[in-house]
Amino acid sequence: MSKPKVAFICVHNSCRSQIAEALGKHYASDTFESFSAGTELKDRINPDAVRLMKQLYNIDIEATQRPKLLADIPPVDVVITMGCNVECPYLPSKRREDWGLDDPTGKSDEEFISVIEKIESRIIALKSQFGDFGDYCR
Repeated sequence: MSKPKVAFICVHNSCRSQIAEALGKHYASDTFESFSAGTELKDRINPDAVRLMKQLYNIDIEATQRPKLLADIPPVDVVITMGCNVECPYLPSKRREDWGLDDPTGKSDEEFISVIEKIESRIIALKSQFGDFGDYCR
């Protein structure tokens, strides 16, 4: 049986959703597949996100990830929006949720790290909810 696919969605797919994809792969690749995408594209992943992910987790997100549009990812089972204060286009899924995270772009490292830590704890919690994927998606 294939693992469920989770998409982390944000407007530009340059910061929060990229962090969530990387931490999903780091903590939960044995449980679900992680993807990220946006409704618009930036030309690169946020440099502060890249720097802090290397510093905190030794993860080089630029080495394995790039900004992507919704059409660039496969069909998914779960859609998690980051809290973009916009209506994301319809992306078919069995379950949707919004994490309501503030965008740390342009803010201090402390605020950035706070958002990263929130994403980390939610990824770990999400992984634990996938014990019975069928129940999770009801």
